[in-house]
Amino acid sequence: MKNAKPHALVSWIGNADLKAISSTEAEGQALGPIIATLKAQAFDSVELLYSYPEDQVKPYLAWLQEQVSISIHSHAISLSSPVNFGEIYVQANQQLSRLSAKGFKLSILLSPGTPAMQAVWILLGKTRYPCQFYQSSLEQGVKQVDIPFELSAEYLPAAKSIKSAKIRQLAEVGAPINAAFDNIVTRNPYMQSLKAQAQILAEHEVPVLIYGETGTGKELFARAIHNASRRANRPFVPINCGAIPTELVDSVLFGHKKGAFTGAISDKPGVFEQADGGTLFLDEFGELEPSVQVRLLRVLQEGVFVPVGSTREQKADVRLITATHRNLMEAVAKGNLREDLFYRVAVGVLHLPPLREREGDLVLLADSLVKAMSVRDSTLKHKKISSEAKNLILQHPWRGNVRELQSTLLRAALWCQGDDITAADIRQALFHLPEWNNDLMNKDVSKGIDIQGIIGEVVRHYIRKALQQSGQNKTRAAQLLGLKNYQTLNNWMEKYGVK
Repeated sequence: MKNAKPHALVSWIGNADLKAISSTEAEGQALGPIIATLKAQAFDSVELLYSYPEDQVKPYLAWLQEQVSISIHSHAISLSSPVNFGEIYVQANQQLSRLSAKGFKLSILLSPGTPAMQAVWILLGKTRYPCQFYQSSLEQGVKQVDIPFELSAEYLPAAKSIKSAKIRQLAEVGAPINAAFDNIVTRNPYMQSLKAQAQILAEHEVPVLIYGETGTGKELFARAIHNASRRANRPFVPINCGAIPTELVDSVLFGHKKGAFTGAISDKPGVFEQADGGTLFLDEFGELEPSVQVRLLRVLQEGVFVPVGSTREQKADVRLITATHRNLMEAVAKGNLREDLFYRVAVGVLHLPPLREREGDLVLLADSLVKAMSVRDSTLKHKKISSEAKNLILQHPWRGNVRELQSTLLRAALWCQGDDITAADIRQALFHLPEWNNDLMNKDVSKGIDIQGIIGEVVRHYIRKALQQSGQNKTRAAQLLGLKNYQTLNNWMEKYGVK
């Protein structure tokens, strides 16, 4: 046995592993998948990849070395995101290539890490580096996994050939800077009438209010209006009002002077000054607090504003386009939006329909988006959507509208094998959100119920909705939920396991 290859276990370090240090259990899965696997199977060494901060990982590595006698080798990996397939592929391939060149027998632990990390392990282990796969779970313990399919190395996904920076560019779903009305792809009669209305509005200097769900193309319309207007050669400045911390709204909108508050180390222009002579696009306009609405109204009425920390008025010549998914008339009725401000911004109004109501547009848009990807990167130039995949696309509700459709098609195009994007590729790329249980108030108490579980289900549902509504702004989400502050929200999120 002296000539036997040394056996190495390769794994990402996951959150459950890092929590192992504080575990009160002496044995088993409470100590995390990595150590559970090392105790259950014999290896000569373990190779660990991690993208967590050093101060979290170093104590874990020291603790792990105390638990096992084999060699532990750790590798800090820089990732822009734990779900960036391109970066994960490059890093994982580099580590497996190095170990393979040294003559190691390889085993990969799939359990720790994100689904993207697990997918890349399977891809590499089934095409380039023969290995054994292991999984470790609380319910089933440590098991060797048989993955019952083969991949051809000749048909490795496009993600392998595309650089990470290019994948990030392809994933950007914002409207192009030079957006024109021709970029709005539709054959739907209502959408065509909206394009005609928007073209008329572009010729005038009136404020425009755009209604629509998230991902329906509000910024695309706003940029097309700007680019077709007399202000086309001047700045277009977009800002998401729902993502601005409450305490910084005045500074973001109107700018500030050096020393105006802690951290104001220099003068900084606000978006009104940046957009002077051009167009200011206020997305999620309905999120602005009433106190800010007063100052915004003055700018629109008089064309002047005062930066934070200044006493001198500045002028701003700005064409305003606002967008929201909220019912602003209802907000006016409830006193959450000033009526005079509403009528100031709602001169030209466009109601963008959700994708599910744009009859005849879904397949047309899907083909157009794939074609746009192929233009932006030659690796994707032959990709096309199969008939079966198009039927599956037509069946999906697309709650995230065009944005969700584009993201799904990109995932499918990057990982499909060959040029045809199949129904299986689309199915794998889709995120299936669980349906909200509308029967929570009608459970049969006589058979016993889990009241704490029901409360937790309700809390998790509405916390996620509030975070989505606020653009992940915890202060605003706490307000929407009637909680005192973001720290209270943090406590609830921790208690009920909301990430």
